[in-house]
Amino acid sequence: MADLLDRGVAEEYASWFRALADPSRVQIVEYLARQARPLPVGEIVAAVGLAQSTVSQHLKILTDVRFVLVEPVGTARHYRINTRCVDCFPSAADVVMGRPAPTPAGSCG
Repeated sequence: MADLLDRGVAEEYASWFRALADPSRVQIVEYLARQARPLPVGEIVAAVGLAQSTVSQHLKILTDVRFVLVEPVGTARHYRINTRCVDCFPSAADVVMGRPAPTPAGSCG
């Protein structure tokens, strides 16, 4: 019988999948990845067409799993994609589907 995925790794991967379980969050991640620079929340709001409070809640979820990083700019906060973590996501999907991981588990941060 094959060994199960380590419980801690499974919990981390599950949090990533939950974070991307909403289409608006997928759009936000994709938008930030394409822009490749820190963005103010107002620019993200304009791009996705949702209320600022809704975008802020989505950004909180994405920052909690470290898909998105926050950078203080004066009194504002700018958001950027965490390429290191997002690069690991396909690996997580591969592992869950029983394929070998191309990068070591737990290397995202």
